[in-house]
Amino acid sequence: MIRNALTVDVEDYFQVGAFSTHIHRADWDRFPLRVEHNTHRLLDIFSEFNVKATFFVLGWIAERCPRLVKEIAERGHEIACHGYAHQEIYTQTCREFRAETIRAKACLEDQAQRPVVGYRAASYSITARSLWALDVLAELEFSYDSSIFPIYHDRYGIPGGRRWPYAMTTPSMSRLIEFPPSTFEIFGHRLPIAGGGYFRIYPYALTRFAIRHINRANHMPCNFYLHPWEIDPDQPRIPASWRSKLRHYTNLVRCEARLRRLLSDFAFAPATDVLSECTVEEVHGSVASPKGVVAGI
Repeated sequence: MIRNALTVDVEDYFQVGAFSTHIHRADWDRFPLRVEHNTHRLLDIFSEFNVKATFFVLGWIAERCPRLVKEIAERGHEIACHGYAHQEIYTQTCREFRAETIRAKACLEDQAQRPVVGYRAASYSITARSLWALDVLAELEFSYDSSIFPIYHDRYGIPGGRRWPYAMTTPSMSRLIEFPPSTFEIFGHRLPIAGGGYFRIYPYALTRFAIRHINRANHMPCNFYLHPWEIDPDQPRIPASWRSKLRHYTNLVRCEARLRRLLSDFAFAPATDVLSECTVEEVHGSVASPKGVVAGI
């Protein structure tokens, strides 16, 4: 049976990209933290199903919840890096990105007492205009990245990017494995089915069908993600645009039950383990190729 990657982006409800125009980073400390409690709930759910996951943790969270990263690691899960302050890479300079990534990686490695080799950008913000970030990740000794979503979206994505894990050559000729969030091809177009808002908004039957197709027809693993706040329907409501509210709040009350069904229906493991079990294509040249795409939510 193919094992799929189960990943968690450890950030709190007020840090998401959908609210970035409404909440300034300087004000984050004014909001009550719910991420620690919600992450513990996820850890307990994963224990029920005897499954391990990869936790991409924000450095900002790790500094304020120093026990959390240690507990995740002690319970047998992989610790990976989600950057420091959930800032889109394409809004940063190379120097800023390197400095915040070094800070976050050092904090996580100190708390977990193990190397951190996986990275995922805030809001999947390694795009065509921020591919230079791949060189920085290779320089900082990350072995894999999971930031290039091969779809069109108003905030992220490389339309036509490769769908399956591949080892790329970065612009400075370093090697880095890319593990793209999963998509399902239908009538020549791509439907993002990797988790998050897509998991909550789509009918569960569609997610299950798509993952089964990826496993059985494509013989590849799915790369699935969610956030601790997605199993917290009682979180404070943030005034925002209708689109941001749609993306963030739809079906929060159903997410935990759907997650339990997902864990019953499929086999999961941390991203590093899944990459060691699947075929990783060696790629030379561009990370994108012409394909049909569909806009993400």
